[in-house]
Amino acid sequence: MQNQRLFHEIEQLQTEMVETLMTLIRLPAIGPENGGDGENQKAEKLTQILQDAGFDRIERYDVEDSRISSGKRPNIITYCRGETDAKRLWIVTHLDVVPPGEEHMWTISKPFEPQLKGNRVYGRGAEDNGQSLVASLFAVEAIKRLGLKPKRTVALAFVADEEQGSTRGIQHLIGKGLFKKDDLIVVPDGGSSDGSFIEVAEKSVLWFKICTFGKQAHASLSNTGLNAHRVGMQVALALDRMLHKKYPLKDKRFDVPWSTFEPTKKEKNVDAVNIIPGEDTIYFDCRILPSYDVDEVLSEITQVTAEFEKETGAKIALDVLQKQAAPKTEDSKSEITLLLKKALQEARGLDARVGGIGGGTCATFFRKAGFPAVVWSTVDEVAHKPNEYSKVENMVNDAKVFALLATS
Repeated sequence: MQNQRLFHEIEQLQTEMVETLMTLIRLPAIGPENGGDGENQKAEKLTQILQDAGFDRIERYDVEDSRISSGKRPNIITYCRGETDAKRLWIVTHLDVVPPGEEHMWTISKPFEPQLKGNRVYGRGAEDNGQSLVASLFAVEAIKRLGLKPKRTVALAFVADEEQGSTRGIQHLIGKGLFKKDDLIVVPDGGSSDGSFIEVAEKSVLWFKICTFGKQAHASLSNTGLNAHRVGMQVALALDRMLHKKYPLKDKRFDVPWSTFEPTKKEKNVDAVNIIPGEDTIYFDCRILPSYDVDEVLSEITQVTAEFEKETGAKIALDVLQKQAAPKTEDSKSEITLLLKKALQEARGLDARVGGIGGGTCATFFRKAGFPAVVWSTVDEVAHKPNEYSKVENMVNDAKVFALLATS
């Protein structure tokens, strides 16, 4: 009976949930690495929302960052006291979003001018990670409105810097000693379209950039220059071929089941068509199966760049932006995994499966620190794409699961 009351209350909150999600989308929270001014404006609005909803214990853990106007990256934690504080339930979502990308590809809404069309809210950050942020907030809001006391204390963490490595976000909070070994941790930042997938493993992450330095010249006098753009393209293609050929293993636990090596960002070089570029920069995002050693992969990359330096006479600089070895796979029979499976069965009639993903989440850092953590949500995997959206029904149904985890 209590579960049905909870579910009904969450359904009644649907309009408020949509309005809250759209309010937060309107506040860009892009990190300075991508030309943004951080999460502070969004964090201030979220704090106001929490206060208006009657959350009386709200904590801020800011991290200094001189690159942005506020000078700080905000991390917010709010609690709902339960019958016991021994094993707290943590739901960890992130405030920051990625940039819009190629804005002309946004055909349904502008990135930060959200639109509700049908059962979808469109806008940058709608699915990643606004949907789960709002679902976790309103799961607790429904419990509070019904005057219920959770079985265990619920802690909602809204963190910064997830999209660029989490050093000013969840890593900072872990370093503060806020988490206990018996805590139950859910990171709703990945999943499947039907909600039946629980992530317990992640790939290693390697981000790097290749800077090629040649000699600028007039395009009609190629013999007087060294085309850094051509050499950079050759290096990138050689790396792409080598990495896919040398690391071909598949692991069915993962979605995608192989290592991915993607050339992504390309920096602007010259302004005119008739100039041979003297500098060129390209970036790679690699998600590597745990069976491979990240340092070995990096060594192979270094060898390729050295060979091109010798062959072409260009100088090639390799800069590692992020390197994270895959954490230990979470036990598929851990307490939080079993509780989540039970909640999914009761709330949604789902027989959940466990597996791994390529995307890096806050769960990586929990697992490295020895804290059990699972990743779960109901998503269409439209994160980082143009016309990103959140299905309203997913937000509502996920809130029901979070409420069950707190009260049963």
